[in-house]
Amino acid sequence: MKQHFQMFAAYNRWANSAVYEAAAALTQAERDQDLGAFFKSVAGTLNHLLVADRIWMKRFTGEGQAPANLDAILFAEFDQLQAARVAEDGRIVDWVNCLDARALAGRFTYLTVTDMRTVSQRLSPALAHLFNHQTHHRGQVHAMLTALGQPSLQLDLIYFQRTPEGRAYA
Repeated sequence: MKQHFQMFAAYNRWANSAVYEAAAALTQAERDQDLGAFFKSVAGTLNHLLVADRIWMKRFTGEGQAPANLDAILFAEFDQLQAARVAEDGRIVDWVNCLDARALAGRFTYLTVTDMRTVSQRLSPALAHLFNHQTHHRGQVHAMLTALGQPSLQLDLIYFQRTPEGRAYA
């Protein structure tokens, strides 16, 4: 099970890098353009992903910042957002690498952001959600990038597994 989550942590970092590389080719106005996605724009959606990851990592580890709103704009400047994404992806990879079978099978309790209720659940399904959530919103960003004229990205897991880093998990 641990190797499965290590693969997703590494894949997550790889896919985020590809998305940010494509987003860097846009102007700030293009990144901020409301394209009708749930978090409106490329910038809004990329900020949301960082917000959600910080919330989950605070829940998982008890450390770090946990924004109070799911639509918070943590960084309006793309370079700052990208640097924060790289740091958060490294944090996720490092944390997953430290997990053991007992931790993955264990439970944790947290307070929800949206309706302030207490939830207790097993770590493994919540960690699966973290990575699935990333994939879901990266798909939205990918659609916005192509709508803005960027080339389509190969973000499927199998493409990661064919990279030198990903071959360890294939």
